[in-house]
Amino acid sequence: MKAEKFLTKALSYFLLGIMLVITLFPLYWILVTSFKTLPEIYTINPRFWPSKPGLHGYETLFEKTDFILWVRNSAIVALIVSVGSITLSIAAAYGLSRFRFKGKGLIGVMIFIAYLLPEALLFIPIYILMSRMGLSQRMAGLIFVYPSIVIPYATWVLTSYFRTLPVEIEEAALIDGCSRLGVMRHITLPLASPGVISTFIFSFTLCWSEYIYALVILSGKSQTLPLGLSGLIVGDIPPWNVIMAGAIMSSIPIVILYLISSKYIVTGLTLGGVK
Repeated sequence: MKAEKFLTKALSYFLLGIMLVITLFPLYWILVTSFKTLPEIYTINPRFWPSKPGLHGYETLFEKTDFILWVRNSAIVALIVSVGSITLSIAAAYGLSRFRFKGKGLIGVMIFIAYLLPEALLFIPIYILMSRMGLSQRMAGLIFVYPSIVIPYATWVLTSYFRTLPVEIEEAALIDGCSRLGVMRHITLPLASPGVISTFIFSFTLCWSEYIYALVILSGKSQTLPLGLSGLIVGDIPPWNVIMAGAIMSSIPIVILYLISSKYIVTGLTLGGVK
């Protein structure tokens, strides 16, 4: 029995190791490529480690492209859309999870369907709409469009999360004279902070990395990060070291955001809140 358990455990770790290598290898290849020179990237026999690691890709990225401008544009759009969308989603999710009214179920289904609609199905109507509203080629167009992606997702997730919170705490506060808005602000939101923060991070990441709508709406100096990096792919010999350097640098803000917020993303904050 001991030998059988040992073999089972060893096989499990072996399979997990293989899956880990398969999962992390693309990230490793991106990092390695960013330190290679262009001739070394296009050799017939690819190297798993650069013969002469250098920062040429990063130097070109910062000196000969508008990378800083792309980062600024993406940050502005992602922050405005995420904060605004989460604020509206909190109000909508709280109403759907706490109040009873006619058509409540239909509204929930419509929100979920709106989240499932693919971007490829909507980018032509959105382009026509933005052109007629005079918002094409401007970041304001993205700020106007992105909530249509973020709000359905955030509302759906937060509605499910609010339903897991104990209603008894809110009822006790209402009996003590607290208003519904006060209950939501001082009781529900602190208890729901892990779900709100997790949803905000996903919403920010979604706006930060979105490509299709940015491609349809923006151009020139208003380009966001994904659109700017994809614009480096021109001709027959794309500068993959520069593009991979941009991919590494663009992932750093998201990693930092996750690291800062990780201590808040915990479960069980309501345990013991109600007897």
